[in-house]
Amino acid sequence: MEPVIYLGCPPAERPETERALAAASLGVIWADSVSSALSELERRDLPVLLDLSRGGAALQSARDLRMQRASTLMFAVVDSRRPDLTTEAVLAGMADVFARPLGGRRVAHAIARERRYEGRGDSRSAASVEDLYCHSASMREVSTVIARAASMRAGVLLRGERGTGRQLIARSIHATQVGGTSPFIVVDCAEYEADELNDRLFGTASVPDPAKGLERVAARGLVHQAIGGTLYLQNIAEAPARVQARLGRILRDREATLAETGAAVGLDVRPMASADPGIETSVQEGRIREDLFRRLSVIRLDVPPLRSRREDIPALANFFVREVCAAHQVPPKTLSRAALSLISALPWRGNAIELRTLVEAVVNSLAVGRGIGLEDVLAHVKLDGGSVVFANGGTLRQARARFEREYISAVLEQHQGRISEAAKALGIQRTNLYRKMRSLKIARERRTKR
Repeated sequence: MEPVIYLGCPPAERPETERALAAASLGVIWADSVSSALSELERRDLPVLLDLSRGGAALQSARDLRMQRASTLMFAVVDSRRPDLTTEAVLAGMADVFARPLGGRRVAHAIARERRYEGRGDSRSAASVEDLYCHSASMREVSTVIARAASMRAGVLLRGERGTGRQLIARSIHATQVGGTSPFIVVDCAEYEADELNDRLFGTASVPDPAKGLERVAARGLVHQAIGGTLYLQNIAEAPARVQARLGRILRDREATLAETGAAVGLDVRPMASADPGIETSVQEGRIREDLFRRLSVIRLDVPPLRSRREDIPALANFFVREVCAAHQVPPKTLSRAALSLISALPWRGNAIELRTLVEAVVNSLAVGRGIGLEDVLAHVKLDGGSVVFANGGTLRQARARFEREYISAVLEQHQGRISEAAKALGIQRTNLYRKMRSLKIARERRTKR
């Protein structure tokens, strides 16, 4: 097993944590102080996990360790009920931030990813299911549904905006249920003309078996190739009615006639589909067959947009910064507190895709060795109605007031109404924040703990 050092893990959590890490072939060396961690690191440079649940003291330990071991891979473990700790972990130079309960596979994946980045080879790869961030309450609910869906073989419909990670979630359900060796077949129904889509899916024309009434499929068709795994359908409303009818019959019967042999073949295929939030309208308008929709949506999972899970943004932005820096073969850059606060407050109508695009533009514009400051982010934020609140016109004073109102409200939401933490993120005194809230008529709302 590969060892990792874990600094500050509460003793009561150690047995379960050790089991989780061992399941991912990771051993653990416990450390109760910075000095004990440094003693171990003097012998060999190992990845370090730092538990930040103690807040200030633990954060200082992270900074002290980072100051003395700048090249050591360090990761933070935080309580998702403290979103401010995720931001502080990023600012302290942690490579990634893990929410409790700690998943061994997630840790092992992050270590392997960071080492690949350090190698400076071709580090660009498809996002992994282990790159899901579930610090927010809404994404913790999604992870609960993922676990429930993974225990069944029924159809799953993932409703959400483009860029919210619907395919990542589908892959997570697939991997949790059947592992990495079973096929995960992706079909974008909007990519093909009707005849081409029919051929890609089934490999043969529709000629039902007169004796059994089964659909015919060929071994080269994607439906057959998905046996034992998942068939993931995108833009199902763009599929012609006859293709939808064939899919519906196959999902109903769970078997078909194999075109090459004429024999009946079982089709143990799990269907999943991604859709925009208004997919029910497409069903009502007849663009999606009701029988197919029922089989695709036994389990329905609503994927929240990025703007409604702001607690996930700091860790996700840090992930994209490291990924983009590795892809462009430059040393990892760090986000300043002001830059991270602004990024966390923007509306992100394009979700994670828009966030990654912004990060790439910022990284590409920086000089070598520079960190990412507020002005670097502002230089790439559209002020013409694309990203922030200046689309309504008005004077410069009115535009500034609108921006400040939206920005402060978003930071307060991110920190669940805690004034001290929001003021720290904004870089102002508490009294000044109270004054701003009164002048801008911003109500303070505290979220109830879950």
